[in-house]
Amino acid sequence: MNKFTKTITSLIAIILILGLAFYPKIKKTFSPSESKDNVKGKEKEKGGPGGKGGKTAVIVTVVKSTKLDDILSSTGSILPNEEVEIRSEIAGRIILLNIKEGDNIQKGTVLLRINDDELQARLKKLGFNKKLAEDNEGRQKVLLQKEAISQREYDIAVNSVNTISADIEDLKSQILKTTLKAPFAGKVGFRYVSMGSYISPATKIATLTNTNPAKIEFSIPAKYATAIRQGSTIEFTTENEQKTFMGRVYAVDPKIDPLTRTLQIRALSPNPSNLLVPGAYARVNLILKSKGSAILIPTESIIPEAKGNKVFLVKNGKSVPQKVELGTRSERTVEILSGLSIGDTLITNGIIQVKPDGDVEIKEVVQ
Repeated sequence: MNKFTKTITSLIAIILILGLAFYPKIKKTFSPSESKDNVKGKEKEKGGPGGKGGKTAVIVTVVKSTKLDDILSSTGSILPNEEVEIRSEIAGRIILLNIKEGDNIQKGTVLLRINDDELQARLKKLGFNKKLAEDNEGRQKVLLQKEAISQREYDIAVNSVNTISADIEDLKSQILKTTLKAPFAGKVGFRYVSMGSYISPATKIATLTNTNPAKIEFSIPAKYATAIRQGSTIEFTTENEQKTFMGRVYAVDPKIDPLTRTLQIRALSPNPSNLLVPGAYARVNLILKSKGSAILIPTESIIPEAKGNKVFLVKNGKSVPQKVELGTRSERTVEILSGLSIGDTLITNGIIQVKPDGDVEIKEVVQ
């Protein structure tokens, strides 16, 4: 045996040894019958797609009666109940400033005083003039009784007293305006003047805002104009709060906007915690009328068909198809007019894997 033959024989021997070593693994991998048996065994062990013993896992809810309202959705804004720019009615220099930004103040709180020395001096002068005019009127009256003067001369004396009295009242009203008080309870905004500033009626001093209750302003299409009344209920949420707030319509614009063909509406909502911030965007649901009780189910439970719609119920551990008649739809729910009864167990999740009369396992019950 030459060297080449020996080499070939050695290679064949090595291949045979390797083949015998890896034969069990290769057989297991490429055996069709064994692969199928393994898959069946695993499916049997896991119980099919999502359940035990071949059962389909589903999420269900128990059908119940729910209050159903005829709701119109809109958008609007939060407004303060009262808001005013604080300005002085007369010009002068500030000698007392009692405005702190962000403070909550009560109605009648003194906000500032303007120097009134000049007005007080004029008032004192008018007081002296009035005393003199009254004394003169008294003397003229005596002379009139003696027919020493004419009626016209006496009337001039009386008019002088009345004129000075009117000037005094006017001056007193101006002095009252030197003290500025809060017209209503509220929260002080930013201040734009300082102690000692000279102000005029055009000077903006600060803002005062009352937000309890808060106003909600929104609009609805003109076709609903006759359906809205004072006292109608609204539900709304804002961009800064997930909580649902309640309110009542207190004012309806008497005319429809000819440009937008909408009707402006305002409602009031209690705001003791100041959660409703003026200027915030509001999503409003206006309850036009209540339809009473109805069966509402999640929209995803409905399966459209060529001749209607159906749902799946769970009865005796099996999925049972049930035809239903639909009513009013909303974003998340749909009204069922017929086909379901209160207490039925409705499949809401896992419908794709469900087969008619198939075994199901309830994974979760959603209220």
